[in-house]
Order: sequence, then C-alpha cells, then structure tokens
Amino acid sequence: MSALEWLEALSYVVTIIGFPFAIIIFLLEQRKERQNENEEVYQRLSDEYADFLKLVLDNADLQLLAGQAPKAEPTDEQRERKFVIFEILVALFERAFLLVYEEKMSKQNQRLWSSWEDYMREWCRREDFRALLPRLLEGEDEDFQRYIRELAAQERRAPGGAAPAAVQAG
Repeated sequence: MSALEWLEALSYVVTIIGFPFAIIIFLLEQRKERQNENEEVYQRLSDEYADFLKLVLDNADLQLLAGQAPKAEPTDEQRERKFVIFEILVALFERAFLLVYEEKMSKQNQRLWSSWEDYMREWCRREDFRALLPRLLEGEDEDFQRYIRELAAQERRAPGGAAPAAVQAG
C-alpha cells in the first residue's frame, strides 16, 4: 500500500469516526453553555429579588412581609408606596417569566422556575396584592398575565395562607 493510499484510508477513518465525534463534542459544549447561561440568568434574577426584599425592608411600615395587609388603614402616601413596590415586584415576576418559563421545560429549568412560582404564589396569597393585580398587569405580557392570574385564583381558593418566603425562613 502506497503512502497516498494510506492517507486516503486515514481520511476515511477521520471522516467516519472523527467528524461524528466532533459533532457530538460540539453539541455537548453547546448544551453546557446554554445551561450555564440559564443559571446566570437565574442568578441575576435572584439578585434582583434580593434587592427587592431590601426595598421591602426599607419600607417596613407597609408590613409587606407580614403575610397580610396591616389592619390599620394606610395613608395615601403608604398606599402609593405599596402600589409602586408591587409594580416593581410584578415587573420582576414578568422578567423571570419571560426569561425562564417555558411550556415544556427540562428538569433543570423546571427546578429554576419552581422557586419563582413559589415567590409568585406567596405574594398572590396576599389579598391586597390580588386586589391590585388587575391594575398592576396593565400592559404586561399576555401569557404572563394569564399565568399569574391563574396562580392568584388558585391561591384565593386555597385554604389558609402563608407569609412571603422571607418571613417563613426568618
């Protein structure tokens, strides 16, 4: 067998074995990169939620972590601050929905989404949040509106209620 024939045979081996192997490696790397991007998005959103909770703490007089609206009638200024804080929260929930939620999710994405759904459910347990939801959802993504309205309806029907996670953990 001549050198030219050996090179030709070697090129067939590379084509038959090496090319599919390279494609598999490429696809695995792409998958790993997508997973890393998803986790990075999730981390940024989690940081934003932590910042939101700091805002809630800075406005402790609104008793937003108490699980239910305060018994005393709020002032006009308190009502306005609460509405703005709820607007920020809904915008954060919508961003999480648009960036993380999918109809058919991988196990990893489902794990990431579950914590956001828990946050949404916890806030939807609040009667004052549910009461403002129609105004808060004006102009938001239609799929997100449907999703959070359904969560709010489920939480309205659920017996009892719970405080937001920050209170439960503390």
